[in-house]
Amino acid sequence: MGGIYWLASYPKSGNTWFRTFLRNLIDDSSAPADINDLKTGGIASSRGWLDEVLGFDTAELDPDEVERLRPVVYRWSLRAETVGYHKIHDAYTHTADGEPLVSRDATLGAVYILRNPLDVAPSVANHNQCSIDEAIAGMGDSGYALCRSRQRLTDQVRQRLLSWSAHVLSWTDAPGLNRLVIRYEDMLDDPAATFTRAARFLQVPDDPARVEKAIRFSGFQELARQEQEKGFRERPSRAARFFRQGRSGGWRDTLTAGQVERIIADHGAVMRRFGYLDTSGQPV
Repeated sequence: MGGIYWLASYPKSGNTWFRTFLRNLIDDSSAPADINDLKTGGIASSRGWLDEVLGFDTAELDPDEVERLRPVVYRWSLRAETVGYHKIHDAYTHTADGEPLVSRDATLGAVYILRNPLDVAPSVANHNQCSIDEAIAGMGDSGYALCRSRQRLTDQVRQRLLSWSAHVLSWTDAPGLNRLVIRYEDMLDDPAATFTRAARFLQVPDDPARVEKAIRFSGFQELARQEQEKGFRERPSRAARFFRQGRSGGWRDTLTAGQVERIIADHGAVMRRFGYLDTSGQPV
């Protein structure tokens, strides 16, 4: 019997890195997995996935109508013989019918990948080719959504992100959700322990040698090398590259004091809860 493990995160928080690790771990191949063929399952907001399961073109529906149908699509995964691992950037929200967007029945669990918002802001700005101030404003907007324009059809449907803080809390505090929260920074600082914990949660092989190889095959240098050699289909056309730095703390060289203050003002409570601020409210 199938079902879905969601690989959830706010954009630019390490989701692609984690999915690459997972693919390498499952494959256990002698060569790194192709970043353009991760095969861990598509993104939850894929219009193509929805259209295929529903049997009609969702372009004719408004975003609210599409949203009400998304749990129906995910329940179809229960018919599969294997488990799916699907990326999702939506906040953990509910449809107008009161059902969790991701479908209670279809969801086996979720790995939520968390990253310091001070590092998320410049990464989002680079990804979206906008200013850092615009990225910070979006992260603080409780109504923020991706693909919300009705003027232009995209290959993804609307994704309600909410603010960065609300996004984090929607997943980490969702009642009854089987979840594992991991931090991007711990993926960098203690990869063996962090990725092993995730592998056990997802019920995939977790022996040390196999995990170590998957970590090595999904390292930043390898991902950047593949992108340079053959491109990466998830890179926005306006961005020069998808894999930009692959480190934590880069915000110290990028953000102004005012920008840091604004992010802390918007998200200080959640930052403190997850270890991004010390007891005096200063970044760590």
